[in-house]
Amino acid sequence: MNTKKMQTNPLVSVIIPAYNHEKYIQETIFSIIHQTYNNIELLIINDGSRDSTYDKICEMEIMCKKRFVCFDFTNQENKGIIETLNSLITKASGEYIYLIASDDIAAPHAIETELDFLAVNHDYALCVGNNDIIDENSQRCFFAENISNVYSVNEAKYTSFSFLLMQSHKKINFFSDDFGSYNNLIQFCNHIPNGYLIRKSIFDKTGLYNKEAPIEDYWIMMQIAKYSKMKFLRDTLFYYRWHGNNSISIMPKYYLTYKTLLYELLISYPDVKEFKKYYEELDEFNIKKDMQIDEFESKMRIIQNLFLLHNKG
Repeated sequence: MNTKKMQTNPLVSVIIPAYNHEKYIQETIFSIIHQTYNNIELLIINDGSRDSTYDKICEMEIMCKKRFVCFDFTNQENKGIIETLNSLITKASGEYIYLIASDDIAAPHAIETELDFLAVNHDYALCVGNNDIIDENSQRCFFAENISNVYSVNEAKYTSFSFLLMQSHKKINFFSDDFGSYNNLIQFCNHIPNGYLIRKSIFDKTGLYNKEAPIEDYWIMMQIAKYSKMKFLRDTLFYYRWHGNNSISIMPKYYLTYKTLLYELLISYPDVKEFKKYYEELDEFNIKKDMQIDEFESKMRIIQNLFLLHNKG
């Protein structure tokens, strides 16, 4: 271990919540092994996988112990993503935390690039780069208009996952200080790509992931935005895997997004009766089989406008 380097370079804790990704977990780990930044501890929890994910991680134990300052691997009965993430964050010793799902891939220079920014910009708590898309065979691909994988740029509607987010939130300038702002997260929903480096101290202000929040990453982004800024970099720093298991139907997506938004506003503004009213009605809305997407969008817009009106006051 190079003690001199340890003293000048902050420790980065890479955390991987692993679940049923026997085909991909080793590729994910290799992407961290091959990081250009050296001072890393790797923390993995296998959250009760029913496939051979545990065995695949064990096969890499010797390699990980040689590469990382610390390698901590825990096997547990299934507890779910939120409890697993909170356990990993609690274990982390680093000044910074890098979160990666057990089927995604970090570009070799991802941590170094994001750390270079955060180390000199102390008013930022999160830094993230462009996300390219890969398929179940780790082949680069793009999105058609219906978010299916295509392999020709000429057929692509969205050339990267980040570009999809930009097109979905055209009022947000991803390269300005408005990126990841609290108001924008409320108005335009979550637009933060994957593969972000977070200053660990921000969790002292936000607390950890909330079990009551329907979409945990959307909710935690809103909490971070209350206290600090976020930065989007143009460089491709992450490869987001899109395969059959990513797919969810449109209605549950709208419902969970709407519910997360309402949950945040309800606990942040408990005296606003309209937020409570809409939250109490939400499950009834969801039960209606004939409810259309435009109904959700209309109700979300009403809530967002109420927030903006209240926030100005």
